[in-house]
Amino acid sequence: MTKDNNKIDRRGFLKLMGESFAAATATTTLIGCKKGSLKRGGTALTEVPTDKMTYRTNHNTGDEVSLLGYGMMRLPLRQKADGTGEEVDQEMVNELVDYALAHGVNYFDTSATYVRGWSETATGKALSRHPRNSYMVATKFSNHNFTEWRKREEAIALYNRSKANLQVDYLDYYLLHACGVGTNTYTTESDLDEQFDTMDKLVLKERFFDNGMLDYLVEERKGGRIRNLGWSFHGKVEIFDFMLGLHDSGKYHWDFVQIQLNYVDWKYASGWNVNAEYLYGELAKRNIPVVIMEPLLGGRLASNVDYLSARLKQHRPQNSIASWAFRYAGSYPKVLSVLSGMTYMEHLQENIRTYSPLDELTEDEFELLADTATRMIEYPSVPCTACEYCMPCPYGINIPAIFTHYNKCINEANVPYDTQDSNYRKARKAFLVGYDRSVPKLRQANYCIGCNQCVHHCPQAIKIPQELHRIDRYTETLKQEKS
Repeated sequence: MTKDNNKIDRRGFLKLMGESFAAATATTTLIGCKKGSLKRGGTALTEVPTDKMTYRTNHNTGDEVSLLGYGMMRLPLRQKADGTGEEVDQEMVNELVDYALAHGVNYFDTSATYVRGWSETATGKALSRHPRNSYMVATKFSNHNFTEWRKREEAIALYNRSKANLQVDYLDYYLLHACGVGTNTYTTESDLDEQFDTMDKLVLKERFFDNGMLDYLVEERKGGRIRNLGWSFHGKVEIFDFMLGLHDSGKYHWDFVQIQLNYVDWKYASGWNVNAEYLYGELAKRNIPVVIMEPLLGGRLASNVDYLSARLKQHRPQNSIASWAFRYAGSYPKVLSVLSGMTYMEHLQENIRTYSPLDELTEDEFELLADTATRMIEYPSVPCTACEYCMPCPYGINIPAIFTHYNKCINEANVPYDTQDSNYRKARKAFLVGYDRSVPKLRQANYCIGCNQCVHHCPQAIKIPQELHRIDRYTETLKQEKS
C-alpha cells in the first residue's frame, strides 16, 4: 500500500488489506451477514473479516450504510518536522481509512471544527484516493462557535469550503451541527436557565433561519449536491422537539438525525443532554434514520469500574468491555450507523469484529447493561466525552486529558480517599504518577483561573472550572500525604 495521494486500485488494495493485520484473540467462526440484514454470529476472531460487515438501509436514498461509522474527530497527530507544533499524521490517517474501507466501513463523519479545523482536509486527502462511490462522507454546518459564520455569505463559504476540503462535488450526509449548542452569550448558569425560552431559540434562529441557510441547503439537496440533510443534537428537549415539529408540519424534511446514545445516557443523560430513550423513541416513531455518537461516552464505557467489568466478562469472557457498548447502540433497529473515533488500528480492528456481523443484545443482556448503568452513576466521575469543544484553553490546560485520567483512575479504583485503606499507597502512587505521564505539568488543573471560556462550548454542560479545581485540590492533598 502506498502512503501518498495517488489513486489506489480498489481490487488491489482490498486483497492487500484483507491479508494483513490479523490479531490473535480466539477462533470463533462467524455466520455471514447480507447487507441490510442482522444475523447472529461469533465475536472474537483471529482475523478481521473483510466481507461480513453489517449494513443498514437508509430508506430515503437506498444507501446501504455500514453499521460502524468512522468518526474523524480524534485523528492521530505528530510533531512537525521543524518542531513548531503538531499536525495530523496523514500517513496514519491514510492507513486507517484504507483498512476501514477494505473491511466494509463506508461511512465517514467529520466537521469543519474537528481536530483544530484539520479533520475535513485530512479526511478528504485519505478518501479521495479511492473511488467516490466506495464511501459516504458526512460533514456539518458548524457555525455554532463563530458569529461571522452565521452571516449568509460566510455561511455559504463555509459550506463550499467543506466540499473543497473533502475534494467532493456533493455531500452524502450534511448536518446542522449541534442544534441546541451555541448559546455562548450566557455568562452564568442561572442566565442559561432563565433565558432558555428566548435565547436558545434566538441562537438557533440566527444560525439557520435568519440568514436563509436552511432554505439554501434544502435547495442544495434538491440539486443533488446534498444527498441527505439532517442535524445533530445536544441541548434541552425543547429544541429537539422544535426541530421535529418542523418535520411534522411538512415545512422541512429531515433525512436523518444524529444523537448521543449509550447504555448510560439511555436513562441517565447529564448536563445538556436528554435521555436517549426519549430521543430515539421520537425519531423511531417518525421513521427517521438515527446516527449514533458517543457510544462509549467519551471512552468511559471502554473500561468500566472493575467489579462492573468483571460481571460483563463473566457473561462473555472473549468480548471486550467496549464491545458491549457498541453492541448496545447497534441493536436498535432504526440506527443507521454508530460512530467511533478510532485513532489506533487495534480499536478499528476490534470494532470491525463487533459489527462483522453484529450479534444483537439479548433481553437479558439489555437488562444487565441497564443495571450496570444504574450502578455506574453512583461513582463521582466527570461526564466528559473528550470531544475537545472546550479546547484550546487560553491558558494551555489540557482539559480532556485531565478528566480522562481522573475517570480512568476511578474505574481502576486508583482514587484513594482514606489513608487507612489497605490499597491507599498503591492507588496514590498510581494516580500521581499517571497524572504526570498523561498531562504535562504546565497543562495540569492547577493553572485554571476560572475564566469560564470553556463552559459555554461544553455539550455535556460540565462546570469545567469547578471540576478542575476539585481535581486540583484532591491532587494537592495526595501530594501532601506521606507515601
